[in-house]
Amino acid sequence: MSQLLKVGDKAPEFVGLDFKGSKISLKDYLGKKVILYFYPKDNTPGCTAEACNLRDNNDDLIERGFKIIGVSPDNPKSHERFIDKHNLRFALISDPDRKIIELYNAWGLKKFMGKEYYGVIRKTFLINEQGVISHIIDKVKTKDHASQILELYK
Repeated sequence: MSQLLKVGDKAPEFVGLDFKGSKISLKDYLGKKVILYFYPKDNTPGCTAEACNLRDNNDDLIERGFKIIGVSPDNPKSHERFIDKHNLRFALISDPDRKIIELYNAWGLKKFMGKEYYGVIRKTFLINEQGVISHIIDKVKTKDHASQILELYK
């Protein structure tokens, strides 16, 4: 596991693939504000609520200079179905080997119904135009995530 990231750190560079096999790298987004969000699994209730909330507020986020990138361990075909089903208009990176997920400390011990297991920890990094982490949201409100983000920029 990599060193714990904090606000003010340079965001670690990554290269990932979207469902079409196109490369997405953080350096392609220099000069833009990036919402880099990590989520456990396509088409589950919480992940769907989060993605749809970002979709529903996408125009407002774009207007404020944001680009959205979602990352999960799902395969490209799963991402394609998720994007099509929910009309998502932002990039989703497939990270089955968890390289990006672990680079951003979004993998760890979780608890659900009394059981402990390792999985993707839902968290969001807001990265400024210079590629520096400006905010980290550890307690994501899936149904109101866009408001959480916009509140930080008032």
